[in-house]
Amino acid sequence: MLVLLPPSEGKATGGSRSPLDLGALSLPELGEARAEVLDELVSLCSGDETKAAEVLGLSEGLRGEIAKNAALREAGTRPAGEIYTGVLYDALGLATLPTAARRRAGRSLLVFSGLWGAVRIGDRIPSYRCSMGVKLPGLGALGTYWRNRTPMAEVIPQAAGRGLVLDLRSAAYAAAWKPKGALAERTATVRVLQSKIVNGVEKRSVVSHFNKATKGRMVRDLLTAEAMPSGPGELVEALRGLGYVVEAAPPKRAGQAWGLDVVVTEL
Repeated sequence: MLVLLPPSEGKATGGSRSPLDLGALSLPELGEARAEVLDELVSLCSGDETKAAEVLGLSEGLRGEIAKNAALREAGTRPAGEIYTGVLYDALGLATLPTAARRRAGRSLLVFSGLWGAVRIGDRIPSYRCSMGVKLPGLGALGTYWRNRTPMAEVIPQAAGRGLVLDLRSAAYAAAWKPKGALAERTATVRVLQSKIVNGVEKRSVVSHFNKATKGRMVRDLLTAEAMPSGPGELVEALRGLGYVVEAAPPKRAGQAWGLDVVVTEL
């Protein structure tokens, strides 16, 4: 099973004295593209601060992120699983996973990134600020940039192999790579819906906090339960066995992914 995750806007700071080594990251086929994005980002943030803030969509209170980006090549690094924070990663709780589940996480989890394309949770990276929605002056929109890079189209299917792909990315990060053909039919996307009874009638809505926390908890439960579904149908049964209310929509035609609705009433 390959689990595709979004990164987090908030990121842990600090790290070891060891600087970034692009050649040591997983999916080395993405190395050239990573270097290109890194060069553009560092150049942008080493110049006009006002322009950098505008391009990156930073408020006045986040101006410090510009200097951090400018120093990415020299900054200390930490495993990506420690860098990414926020609701989803808090619920996933990588640091508190049992040893065997953490090993499975290292093999199964792939975090998409505007800067790195995609990394595994053990890859050492510095803290940075660059979402997939950013349009860098020399490269354009990063979602389009990564989607059009041949290595991205090749390495994700290779990482997935013949197994299930559980796609938990937000729309901005899903734009960087989309499954096709038979792989799409082994892919499940997830929507989390909060259910409330209003005047005796059930109403469902998408709520960001519920969405992120539920996805993190769901991945944690699958990892600790040693669940190894080989396809979307088995994933549905595994999640129901773990106590989740899941409604499945199989693809209506060839080359489409499954859609799963996970219905929750509380966190």
